[in-house]
Amino acid sequence: MHDNGERMLGALIAAHHLATIEELPGLVAEQARPLGFTDPVLYVADLQETFLMPLPGQLQPDGRPPERLRIDGTVAGRAFRTLDLVQTRHPDDTLGDDSGQPPTAREPRRVYLPLLDGTERIGVLALTVPRDDEGVRWDAAQLAALVALILANKRTTSDTYARLVRARPMQLSAEVLWTLLPIRTFATERVVVSAALEPAYLVGGDAFDYAKTGGTLHLSIFDAMGHDTAAGLTATIAMGACRNSRRENLGLLETGEAIDAAIVELFGGTQFATGVLAELDVATGRLNWVNRGHPPPLVLRHGRLVAVLETEPDPPMGFGMAAYHPPAHYQLEPGDRLLFYTDGVTEARSPTGEEFGLDRFADFVIRREADNVPPPETLRRLVQTLLEHQQDRLQDDATVLLVEWKTQRQHQLIL
Repeated sequence: MHDNGERMLGALIAAHHLATIEELPGLVAEQARPLGFTDPVLYVADLQETFLMPLPGQLQPDGRPPERLRIDGTVAGRAFRTLDLVQTRHPDDTLGDDSGQPPTAREPRRVYLPLLDGTERIGVLALTVPRDDEGVRWDAAQLAALVALILANKRTTSDTYARLVRARPMQLSAEVLWTLLPIRTFATERVVVSAALEPAYLVGGDAFDYAKTGGTLHLSIFDAMGHDTAAGLTATIAMGACRNSRRENLGLLETGEAIDAAIVELFGGTQFATGVLAELDVATGRLNWVNRGHPPPLVLRHGRLVAVLETEPDPPMGFGMAAYHPPAHYQLEPGDRLLFYTDGVTEARSPTGEEFGLDRFADFVIRREADNVPPPETLRRLVQTLLEHQQDRLQDDATVLLVEWKTQRQHQLIL
């Protein structure tokens, strides 16, 4: 990075501490100008990852306020989907489609860069740059990385951000759950976790959770009875009791019992949740899990469904009934993909009554892996396919937690 690039990043870091999200586009424009970067526009992905939404108060190179862009079929969307810099021939080409020809190296161009917080896709940064060379690309990429970190830091305290990523009003139970859920993508050199939950604005009792402690990846998925606020509260209690037990270093059986007791205490046996609680040894690939009345996880390997992790399930949590079976075990192989899911995925029905089904679900993920589609993009496309299957009207919450255990894979596949 040349000196101007270093000064740009340093100045932006110094200026952002007391800035709001609404002020961030102006700061980016001011600090990027000395490098010849002009007309920046910051986009964030909506909750369903269908649109890129521009932050308020911005202008395109043609002087007009930017419009939201579809993630599928636009240049900006391609940067989001592929996690790579994309450019167009003309600096004022703000919409474009995916088929534009790149400009020559010495011409100004409009570039689009993904905004990543770690491995979580936040949105896209659009910039007009004076030319195409290694130094310009490096400076632009570093600017996008810093902007993503700033956005991630400030979004939790900004209702502007929360409103921006919503395409419709949100039900109370969904409001509560989205506040508590972890980010939908997490990765290290050895493991990738990606999640999807739909319907985003009306979700009732589905929830997922994960956390890494030392060499152990903790995983859980829940499906609470019903689709109302009580279901959302049940799922919330299940997540909270799970985290509390996990942080007290309790085992899987004890954690399931604690969740059961918490739901019983609040609802007196009138609400329950199914779930799978699991631990993955990231160094060895050994998976331990307990099943509390939930659909069994799947294992995908080398383009095939190789295992359905069926066990004798214990009772759902919330009835005050003890678990009887010790944790089950399975040895993963490098590159295996684990799928945890709720029955809203496999039992999704078309208007003619056709179920989406387990085979179609597994085949969809397998085909995307064969196409080198990364896990977050695989689940984004899966949600779209489920919605199309039911003509945009899900009868039940549908949640997927995809975990890939790896040894040595290319960096782009981690993302």
